[in-house]
Amino acid sequence: MSRALRLTRLSFAGEFGPLVSCAAMSTAADERSRVLGGLVCLGAIAAGALFVGGVLAQSYWALAIPVAAAVLFVLGLVAWIGWTIATVQVEAESLSGSGGAGGATTPAGAPKENPRGVR
Repeated sequence: MSRALRLTRLSFAGEFGPLVSCAAMSTAADERSRVLGGLVCLGAIAAGALFVGGVLAQSYWALAIPVAAAVLFVLGLVAWIGWTIATVQVEAESLSGSGGAGGATTPAGAPKENPRGVR
């Protein structure tokens, strides 16, 4: 990357002064991120071209593979959510005397139960 590009700053000024100011990326990690992003874009374009080519050729697999991938992704997501719900540890609290509706069955003058001892 050239020195001039590294020193370039883009400023978008409005009525009240600069609104956005971004320096050009210059580190090696930033450059690797750009290359990886470009490769992901090229991969997506290639996959899209294969899909369109398969659909135009009236191939069963052109529709079956993306649909199967989408279904498996959604099922994996649902399984992950289920696993998370099943393995979460919840602290048990005493529900005696609450009636399940925030103490609706407690008489108006009765003191409320305080299981943690907080005042």
